[in-house]
Amino acid sequence: MSMNTFTNDEINLMCIYTTGTKDGLTDALTAMREYLEPEETELRDLTDSVLEKLEALSDEDFAKLELFPDFDE
Repeated sequence: MSMNTFTNDEINLMCIYTTGTKDGLTDALTAMREYLEPEETELRDLTDSVLEKLEALSDEDFAKLELFPDFDE
């Protein structure tokens, strides 16, 4: 999977919850998702998309990600 498949919003979400490892980020996002209210569908969908893409991403490719927020785009 190409690292370019993450959207700007997905990268920003990962920046907020990153722990430095793919497994840590996956665990943090999964835990955060449990606290979402039913009406928070946009954030739930975004989180689900990130989790799906992370699952398909190798640890080597995860290490190459530049997880710096870009809130200007």
